[in-house]
Amino acid sequence: MNAALKRRRFAAGLLGLSAACLLAPVAGPPAYSKDPVVLRRGNQAEPSTLDPHLSGAAWENNIIGDLFLGLTTENIKGKPIAGAAESWTVSPDGLLWTFKLRANLKWSDGEPLKASDFVFGFRRLLDPKTAAQYASIQYVVKNAEAVNSSKLPVTEVGVRAVDDRTLEIALEAPTPYLLGLLTHYTSFPLPEHVVKKYGDAWVKPGNMVSNGPFKLVDWKAHEEVKALKNPFFYDAVNVAIDEVIYYPTDDQTAALNRFRAQELDVNLGTRGFPISQYPWLQENLPGQARIAPMLGTEYIALNVRKAPFKDARLRKAVSLCLDRPLLTDKVLRDGQIPAYSFVPTGIDNYHNTARLDFFAQSMEQRRAEAWRLLADAGYTADKPFIFEYLYMISIDSRRSVVAQAAMLKECGMIVRLIGNEPKIHYDALRQSDFTAAQARWGADFNDPQTFLFLLETRAGAYNYGSYSSPAYDKLIDEGRTTLDLEKRAQILGQAEQTALDDNAVVPLSFFSSKSLVAPYVKGYEDNAADINRTRWMRLER
Repeated sequence: MNAALKRRRFAAGLLGLSAACLLAPVAGPPAYSKDPVVLRRGNQAEPSTLDPHLSGAAWENNIIGDLFLGLTTENIKGKPIAGAAESWTVSPDGLLWTFKLRANLKWSDGEPLKASDFVFGFRRLLDPKTAAQYASIQYVVKNAEAVNSSKLPVTEVGVRAVDDRTLEIALEAPTPYLLGLLTHYTSFPLPEHVVKKYGDAWVKPGNMVSNGPFKLVDWKAHEEVKALKNPFFYDAVNVAIDEVIYYPTDDQTAALNRFRAQELDVNLGTRGFPISQYPWLQENLPGQARIAPMLGTEYIALNVRKAPFKDARLRKAVSLCLDRPLLTDKVLRDGQIPAYSFVPTGIDNYHNTARLDFFAQSMEQRRAEAWRLLADAGYTADKPFIFEYLYMISIDSRRSVVAQAAMLKECGMIVRLIGNEPKIHYDALRQSDFTAAQARWGADFNDPQTFLFLLETRAGAYNYGSYSSPAYDKLIDEGRTTLDLEKRAQILGQAEQTALDDNAVVPLSFFSSKSLVAPYVKGYEDNAADINRTRWMRLER
């Protein structure tokens, strides 16, 4: 097939996708009654920020995604649908997308929302002065990386307002997952008039202006974040929740107790309840404790930039000695699946052929090889390999890392476990201030790139272990410029295999969501993205 025909088919496929699946949002819940309807959401941890450009955690996304709306957004199934944009077209080569905004969009202060607010958002995200830790996710935009690395001025970012309702986004290469990527908070519009007035304080309650179904009204640190329904939201008539309160629930047992006392209506995410309580919950609160597969990977990040894990032999020894089926089936028992690759199975536009080279070996064979590697690196039973392992404090995390430490001890490795609350833990990860650390990543969009970018040199703070491979980066770049989706999948598979052969990370499991949902909460649906916007929920007591 010639290149021109490939480009036409690529663009036609994207246009067909938008027409068939994405233009019309799912039906919202019915209009609310005169009495205020309050949803109380458990939300994993205390947010560090609610600035879309400085955020980097799922529990922050849960709030930010209720306050703001991108060109596309997620429906009740976590799939991309039309958001602030009502329609779009794609050039034949897939490099230029033109979005038409809905008519009469407004910010929560009543000011008109224009295409230029999206331009302002992208420029601020990619401005090096912003120091946005997640900026690299938008490097698909033309000149984005060059701007973010100070090689070009921010005015060269490939996003342009044609008029107040028309936005053009130029890309570095065809991006089949763009509609999903634009649901991510890094691509949200920002109120230029407010940001310029208040500077960094624009995100404070009383200052923040947003364009989503809710607006921020209060934030008591380590207690709650409160948002009210935004009357200027374009679909406000179909938003059934008048007020939503987000509570940090990093203590799973305390969160379960609050849920049982009806102080929480939902506690969503990957750590919604202690898995040890699941049998009791099934018997006493049937249907309220929910476990569902999701596109996410739990892994051990190893700091390859410095000793000891600069030594690939030691990285492989750790990976060899972990009995993944024992961990998921006997220790965790929460629906997680053993992982011998980094990208979860079932993701779109991929074949999942990459594997750790020892995945078919017995544990006896693997332990023997680990002992050999350790000896080769100078360690013995009398001089064991000792290292620190950071993890997030929770009952389930503790059980997991204690079991892993026991497995590693069978290979002569001594692990010193250090637990911290999620915020502190991920701050250490993003600063590469660790030796080994528990890490989890859920898909930002349904494409392998959302996982593979974590191991790119350019990923910055999200490449926790500072893995850097010219061969890996070259394959990822080649995949970016490949129009043929089948060939692209093969190239990305080679990239993943390269990282696995380097033991860049230690994949453990493909995880599941574990949520508590009261029976009177409607409009919630388990989904692989683990995205559940308050916009779609309603209460039927």
